[in-house]
Amino acid sequence: MNFAKVSHAALAAALALAWCTPVFAGERADGDGEDGAIVVTGQSLEETLPQELSRYGNDMVVVEGRQIRDSGAVDVVKALDSVPGLYIRGRNGPFTYVDVSLQGSRTQDVLWTMDGIRLNNRLYGSTSPNDTLPASMIERIEVLRGGESLFYGTQASAGIINVVTRGFTDDFNGQVNASVDSWGGTSFDGYLRGAAGGHRFVAYASRNRSEGYMPYSAYQPSLTDRRLGYDLWSAGLKYQYDLAPDLALNLQYQHTEAKLDNLSPTRIRESRNDRNEEIASARLDYTGSDTLQFFLKGYFHDWKTAYIQIRNSLPDHDPQVIYPAGTFWGYRDWGGSAVVKLHPHRGLEYLLGYDFQNFSGRDDVLLIAPTSEQVHAVIAQIRTTDEISSKGRIAAGLRHNRTDGARKTIWNVSGRYDFAEALYVEANGGTSFVLPDASQLYGNDPCCETGNPNLKPEHSVNLNASLGGAATLPGVRFGWKATYFNRSITDLIDSTYDDPAYPNGTYINVRDKVRSQGAEAEVTAQLESGWSLAASFTHARVRNEGSSVQRDRNPAQYAKGTLAYSPEDRPFGANLAVNWIGDVWSTASGFGRMNYGNYVLVDLGGHFYVDGEARRNRFGINVENLFDKAYATRGYASAVTDAGALDGSNSRFLYFNRGVPRTLRVSYGLSF
Repeated sequence: MNFAKVSHAALAAALALAWCTPVFAGERADGDGEDGAIVVTGQSLEETLPQELSRYGNDMVVVEGRQIRDSGAVDVVKALDSVPGLYIRGRNGPFTYVDVSLQGSRTQDVLWTMDGIRLNNRLYGSTSPNDTLPASMIERIEVLRGGESLFYGTQASAGIINVVTRGFTDDFNGQVNASVDSWGGTSFDGYLRGAAGGHRFVAYASRNRSEGYMPYSAYQPSLTDRRLGYDLWSAGLKYQYDLAPDLALNLQYQHTEAKLDNLSPTRIRESRNDRNEEIASARLDYTGSDTLQFFLKGYFHDWKTAYIQIRNSLPDHDPQVIYPAGTFWGYRDWGGSAVVKLHPHRGLEYLLGYDFQNFSGRDDVLLIAPTSEQVHAVIAQIRTTDEISSKGRIAAGLRHNRTDGARKTIWNVSGRYDFAEALYVEANGGTSFVLPDASQLYGNDPCCETGNPNLKPEHSVNLNASLGGAATLPGVRFGWKATYFNRSITDLIDSTYDDPAYPNGTYINVRDKVRSQGAEAEVTAQLESGWSLAASFTHARVRNEGSSVQRDRNPAQYAKGTLAYSPEDRPFGANLAVNWIGDVWSTASGFGRMNYGNYVLVDLGGHFYVDGEARRNRFGINVENLFDKAYATRGYASAVTDAGALDGSNSRFLYFNRGVPRTLRVSYGLSF
């Protein structure tokens, strides 16, 4: 069978059988341990903020640790593969840069956080933190879909992805895991957690390594390093101490080192980013009463790279040092925040907050001079309580931002009403903003687009509105949700090559508004027999005002789901995942605009416990891209051929970044 030509009817049938473990907004996701330990979920105002927002009409999806483990995910991108409304592709497999479209967004419109700590790179807004986030450290992932700038600021205009690391327990428990894949990749990880008196701790570590695979659909003979690999290790420590019954101190530290290949399809002999990352935070939580709660938090994030690139000369392939070992690019981000929640009288509660960020960085590779930025923000929100209505809740808020070069005030209104278990309605609307990043403002490398210091921040108006519900019948529980989303963007920042003064391009604020609008449909079912299924479909229309052309790298339609069997009374389980991507367009120099979508990916997994009901020793088998589909992750691109570089004709060839080929992964885990 030619799976590249699966008919729409066959696809619909496959998705009708698809599943991903459903997590309804507001439900708590426990850890994935099989030993029965109960994760102590913190009552910190910061930790519960995403769940609180979901109670007031913000659209949230939670990916649980058990889902991540069953999928065989190595990095956070694969862990997010099942989220409805989220298109996400690693450029060349695990721990590489990604393309993200959340309800029609661009990559830079989504904010990434880890335990509430901002991770996005303000040097380059589209650079994701996937290269330093192994999946083994994740307790759960919280995805808020829709504008979330009120509490999270710039780059949350389409939503946030919050990675929650291993949580605290009162009981001593842990895991150790190991896996190997068919490309020679290996993974080792483990965690340990427990409590003594008023002290709680979590320690975790992981090591991931692979020689990788050939990352391009076409390449030139001058490319001699032809496998894109990674070598990453990460370790973290979390500590919590109850200073008083209602006052807790939380400390956190994570260190990551990574050697990550960074290739191109021509002339590369050696090219690598050597990452070194430190993340630390300290937080004081007071949860003493319903009348007053607050948190005070400080954080530090240092991310730096020692870069090296050596090319092969033409025609003799002698080594040419383009960037000597140790060429620096990186940034430092530190700051603090405080939020207080007040409930001084019946019916209403108030959230007041202050947020400060200090960012500095430079790039000696693509030449961004040392730059710094400070952001001050004041936040206020008012919302109703169950004292007015236990079925309906409304919230409204303002955020005022002041940076070195801009001031913005945004607003947000949201609400939810539960008519009954079988029907609810929710909506989230407001304004958001995206600040230009350092490369767009100050980039000055002759190779690339020149920065424009006169850029204005992007401003958007957004609306998410949903109908949903759930029903329980004998032996099965159903859930459904239908969502409409609409985001109108003013002063969108884009590159242009029409100005003769900038032959390699520059950045402008697009004159026309850009609108992203569409709809999602989600259905789920959980059977008492251990079967679970769900399916989702997203349609996103992303166009400049007055245009009939979909913007590049924004898929017009996509559908996803999985089917799983995980009975509680049997020592085995299995899961099947299906992803379909519709039309996605890109523009390659010299070749024009081309469609790189219309493909289906299938993953298959299974696990069993050799010790039966004890569920301590777990074996897993996963096959990613079961039918070995060759697909593009970032669209088509072109480069000068070796012959064209030698004779000066600059003839070009077409290629694309290849997604993960068929990969078999075998794993073993021990819980204690």
